[in-house]
Amino acid sequence: MKKTLLTLMLLSSLMVGVSQAEEITPISDIVKMDNVQNTQLETPSSNPEPCSPHHVTGRTVLAGAASFFVWPGIGQAINDNKGSKVATHAVLGALFPPFRFWSAYDATVDRKCGYWKGRI
Repeated sequence: MKKTLLTLMLLSSLMVGVSQAEEITPISDIVKMDNVQNTQLETPSSNPEPCSPHHVTGRTVLAGAASFFVWPGIGQAINDNKGSKVATHAVLGALFPPFRFWSAYDATVDRKCGYWKGRI
């Protein structure tokens, strides 16, 4: 009985939607694509420096290995990253050991940018 009542209620709500469909304004009238301007969205990181293309070299591979096997943050120091990024990687590596996977990748591709104002 409850199932039948719920089905009837659902069908009646759908029928109300169908009867009101004539009053709905078409989306093409609401959104005019010729008025849309190119805007740059602000990322949550508020990173002041743009992310440059990543380059993997012998030095960055060693830096990634150091960040993974020795301690997160060492690879960022080898790659001459900012001190705040090195310290953040070291602290997060101590508090959250799986972070060393990200730290190793970050050092291997030599990312100079990142989230949280370039620290991660």
